Amino acid sequence: MAEEVRQVEYYSVLIPNKIGEGSRVLGALRDEGVNFTGIWAYPQGKRQARMDLVPDDAAAMKKALRKIGVAIESTQKGFLVSGDDRPGAVADALAKLAGAGINVRATQAICAGQGRFGSFIQLEPEEVRKAKKALGA
Repeated sequence: MAEEVRQVEYYSVLIPNKIGEGSRVLGALRDEGVNFTGIWAYPQGKRQARMDLVPDDAAAMKKALRKIGVAIESTQKGFLVSGDDRPGAVADALAKLAGAGINVRATQAICAGQGRFGSFIQLEPEEVRKAKKALGA
């Protein structure tokens, strides 16, 4: 089966980089019934952490974040690539972008189990339209 590629919006929030903050934010979102296609977080300096969120329902996530006082720092577009796990699946997607002269800002990939993989590709905003064509999204 060919990979599925779809363009999505993702939202970045900044939270304190301290024990329990990720759990607090994600727990509050869970309590409001917010489900995610993707979540990743990483340090942003010594005192903050950035969480990038790909929600199934952006309106519900925004409402829940307001409720707990967490502001959305930015909204950007990226690409979800998923399919049957095989050697080179992510490399092939990145090669399409390279062939179109597009530099990738970041990518994350994981085996989803049962022979499936998922990857998220982040680009500079001005590259999204060109990437959509290159990836066939």
